Amino acid sequence: MLQQKISVYKRLTRLDRPIGTLLLMWPCLMALLLAAGGMPDVKVLIIFMLGVVVMRACGCVINDFADRKLDAHVERTKMRPLASGEISSKEALILFVVMALIAFSLVLFLNPLVVKLSVVGIILTIMYPFMKRVTNMPQMFLGIVWSWSIPMAYAAQLGYVPMEAWWLFVANWCWTVAYDTMYAMVDRDDDLKVGIKSTAILFGRYDRQWIAAFQLAALGCFIMAGWSAERGLLYGIGISTFIAFSSYQQWLIYGRERAPCFKAFLNNNWAGFALFMALSADYLFSSISA
Repeated sequence: MLQQKISVYKRLTRLDRPIGTLLLMWPCLMALLLAAGGMPDVKVLIIFMLGVVVMRACGCVINDFADRKLDAHVERTKMRPLASGEISSKEALILFVVMALIAFSLVLFLNPLVVKLSVVGIILTIMYPFMKRVTNMPQMFLGIVWSWSIPMAYAAQLGYVPMEAWWLFVANWCWTVAYDTMYAMVDRDDDLKVGIKSTAILFGRYDRQWIAAFQLAALGCFIMAGWSAERGLLYGIGISTFIAFSSYQQWLIYGRERAPCFKAFLNNNWAGFALFMALSADYLFSSISA
C-alpha cells in the first residue's frame, strides 16, 4: 500500500520524468556560474539544486490540480493521478503546501533579496496553470516562471541583480516559449476540443516559423549573456551546438506529428546541457590558463 502511494506521488510530482527538472536546472546553473564568475558558493549551489527539484514538483502538482477535470479528456494526460482519481484534490493541495514550505525554508538560508524574489516565484507558480484559461499565450507566462531562478541566483551570489542577468533571463524566456510550444503541438487537437489555450493554437499554420523566431531570439540573448561576462571560444562552441540542436528540432516538427514534436521538446534537454557544459569548460579553461 505504501509503495503504491509513493508511486502515485512520484507520478504526480513527475519525479519519474526528470525532463522538466533538467530544463529548469541548466539555466539556473548557468546563472550561478555567470554570477560567480566561475565557481559559485557551494552552499548556494546546493540550495538552488534542491530548490529546482522541489519547485518543479510543486509546479506539477498545482498544474495537475488546476487541470484535473480537463486532463481526463486529453490522450497524453488522462492517466495522471488526479485525472484518474488515484489521489484526491485535498491530498494534492496538502502535498503542494508542504513542498512549497520546504522550498521556502531553503531560501531562508540566503539573503533577504532572495527571500523576497522567492515569494514572487511561488505566486507565479500558482498562477501559471490558470493562464491556460484566460490567455492564448500561457507559454509566455511559463517562460517567466521558468526563468525566475535566474535573478534569484544572481541575488544569492551577489546580493543584487545586475543588468547582465536579464540577458540570460530573456534568453531562457524565449527558449522556454519555443520548446513549450513544441510540447503544446503534441496536444493541440485535444486542447482544441476541451478549450485549453496555447501558443501552438495561437500561432496556427505559422507555428514552426514562430518557434524559429523565438529560438533565434534566445540564441542572440545567450550570445549577449556570454559577451557581457567576457566568455571565450569554448562558450562559442556551446552556442554552435545550440544552433545545431535547434535546427534538428525544426526538422522534427516539420510534419507537426505528435511523436516527433514530443521528441523535439525532449531534445531541448541536450541543447541546455551542451550550453551549460560549454560555459563550465570555458570558465575551467580560463582558470587554468590564468
